[in-house]
Amino acid sequence: MSSDPVLYEKAGRVVTITLNDPDRRNPVSGPETIDALVGAVGRVQRDPEVSVAILTGAGTAFSSGGDVKAMRNRAGMFGGPGLDIAEGYMYGIQQIPLAIYGLDVPTIAAVNGPAMGAGCDLAFMCDMRIASTKALFGEVFVSLGLIAGDAGSWFLPRRVPWEVAAEMSFTGRPIGAEEAHRRGLCMKVVEPEKLMDEARALAGVIASKPPKTVRQAKRLLRAAMKTDLPAFLETAAVNQALCHQSEDHLEAVNAMLEKRQGVYSGR
Repeated sequence: MSSDPVLYEKAGRVVTITLNDPDRRNPVSGPETIDALVGAVGRVQRDPEVSVAILTGAGTAFSSGGDVKAMRNRAGMFGGPGLDIAEGYMYGIQQIPLAIYGLDVPTIAAVNGPAMGAGCDLAFMCDMRIASTKALFGEVFVSLGLIAGDAGSWFLPRRVPWEVAAEMSFTGRPIGAEEAHRRGLCMKVVEPEKLMDEARALAGVIASKPPKTVRQAKRLLRAAMKTDLPAFLETAAVNQALCHQSEDHLEAVNAMLEKRQGVYSGR
């Protein structure tokens, strides 16, 4: 396997981004991994031929989050005066949630194993989650005397009911795959060998839709989280007018009436 900290694979309109440090269970606190992950997300955003991105981990873990040994040694982003640490977060790991939140294409976390701390937050930065039976979701910061410094406390209550986010944050108790599914943390749970097939199948459905419309739909969902209804309706009207004038809209209507699969150009 490549020694690159993050792998980038494009197949049609689907990109798979893989955290690639399996021997250390894919931590995301090192500068090389942060830069590579932010760069991969930016590459997706700039490529109009991409409609959906899958995020997963190499080996047996999705991501172990922060490097606990570095925390103990107060090394890297965990060392130095308080203000230096704060800036290290802002210009380091916090660039990941900004990049993923700003991504216009839908994202699927294929959670292949433990997703702990910042790794758990990374899964919840994605729009959808499919979990292996070996997945484990752990918002474990409080058990380390920390809080979620990478925006986990922002994403989690937007993805799951408040009481679930509160319990995870206040107890640090890891949640297994089946319980995670029951409590709404993931869409479905599958056997490990079927995980990527399930993620790619979902991605394939999304990728079969008009590509610019998919991006507009993602933007509208994001806008709905921070806009009042009158302003949102105006935004929706403008976007809908643009959709009505697109070639892909006409092709989609014709395909439905003719009972066939649409072929979309992104125009």
